[in-house]
Amino acid sequence: MHRARVAVQTRGRGTYEVGDRVAAVVRASGIEAGMCNLFIRHTSASLIICENADPAVRRDLERFFAQLVPDGDPRFEHDAEGPDDMPAHVRSILTQSSLSVPVIDGRLGLGTWQGIYLYEHRSAPHGRELWVSVWA
Repeated sequence: MHRARVAVQTRGRGTYEVGDRVAAVVRASGIEAGMCNLFIRHTSASLIICENADPAVRRDLERFFAQLVPDGDPRFEHDAEGPDDMPAHVRSILTQSSLSVPVIDGRLGLGTWQGIYLYEHRSAPHGRELWVSVWA
């Protein structure tokens, strides 16, 4: 097994492409066939596999979540870090904290239009940490 930590600095709410960094970990592992698991160590950011050709897809996703889980929603009690605190937790729960992607011929087995993104749910910049594990 090969494991690496990937640090990601966000600029606030939005999606951040991390697929190239994950692919570099897969290459460094030397594993030709197996699995790659990504895990984010946070409760207010998540991981998604999303369309990577048209940025409008990710903008639409953000508009959807803004309507589904709006900042400052009065039904939320937890707001210790501001009006985006509990909405960020809900968004994270509705998406994913880990992803598994097959490794095929030493590369991530993603489809043509699939990309891996860190989805920051807080409005302020944050340092985020991913663990990437690759095994045969």
